[in-house]
Amino acid sequence: MDKQVEVIEALDVYGNSPYQEWFDSLDAVTAARVVVYVERVIQGNHSNVAPIGAGLSEIKMDFGPGHRVYFGTRGKNLMILLGGSGKNGQSKAIASAKRLWKEYMATAKVSRKSK
Repeated sequence: MDKQVEVIEALDVYGNSPYQEWFDSLDAVTAARVVVYVERVIQGNHSNVAPIGAGLSEIKMDFGPGHRVYFGTRGKNLMILLGGSGKNGQSKAIASAKRLWKEYMATAKVSRKSK
């Protein structure tokens, strides 16, 4: 990749990161494996990435209960982490990620206009 990809976590209206809250709930081995999957995407390997609608994607992980990380992008150099889940909580987590993305985009537009 020509440019470094910046990775940030979207915050909800309370200033919390749903991604970080999910990540913190994982055991150390699982968390380390999640980091590897996210790093692969940052490096350009999208073999485990699938669209989930609303311009968002998920990283599908083939271990444990089917862990997923939900994210959006701005251009090619910004990855916004929105949340994570196991396969069982996928529907609720995707709905939450889409809601958070909408909030993030509204805030990003306001920030750009005020500069």
